[in-house]
Amino acid sequence: MVRAVIIDDESNIRQLLTSIIEQECSKVQIVGEADSVAAGIRIIQEFKPDLVFLDIKLPDGAGFDILTKISNIDFNIIFVTAYDEYAVKAFEFCAIDYILKPIDSDVLKRAVKRATHIMTAELSLKMNTLLSNLDKKEDKKIVFKTSEQVHVIRVKDIICLESDQNYTTVNIIDDKRIVISKTLKEYETLLVPYNFFRVHRSHLINPSYIEGYERADGGTIIMKNGHRIPVSSRKKDLVLEYLENI
Repeated sequence: MVRAVIIDDESNIRQLLTSIIEQECSKVQIVGEADSVAAGIRIIQEFKPDLVFLDIKLPDGAGFDILTKISNIDFNIIFVTAYDEYAVKAFEFCAIDYILKPIDSDVLKRAVKRATHIMTAELSLKMNTLLSNLDKKEDKKIVFKTSEQVHVIRVKDIICLESDQNYTTVNIIDDKRIVISKTLKEYETLLVPYNFFRVHRSHLINPSYIEGYERADGGTIIMKNGHRIPVSSRKKDLVLEYLENI
């Protein structure tokens, strides 16, 4: 049985989570509830849960504050939040589960299923990356998860990403490549704020690694790792404008 606690300052949310879990998640048992950072720390220390449903905004601080005050995070976490762009991007950067309010029972069931199968080492890696990113405005890290491994990569070390239908190949410095079963569009949403831009329907690049540009055949970008990336006709002016300003 998976022992779980709910930390949320809205009693109706705690009741709803408990109700859905009792009806739909037979292997999960709610053993405690809290409505603040201070109370959340106490019930985690008291009940030593396997899973924590954690709200982002609490009356006496943020859900993240609990994580910084727990010396050993050996439990999984599903964040519960009203839509918050900053928080959602933080979770997606680290491949961490979250559910949005109002709560959808199907989304909750899928999150619980994933949470009960995650390995402790993977959990620790993701949480450490999340907390590190929250402390830094620059030098962010992103988690890429494959079927064999979890990779933590500095955003500034990514050269370019290439789409192959529902898969994305991430090209990193030192000739490293990671193939992820996610679409390029998902990563475009995360990386555009870090100056990445789409130069072709199949290519997202980090302009810091542009080596040169060839005008022939519609335009080709040469990256510092030797990659030759075609430029779509719609993106040609954007690329030329960027090159003129560096």
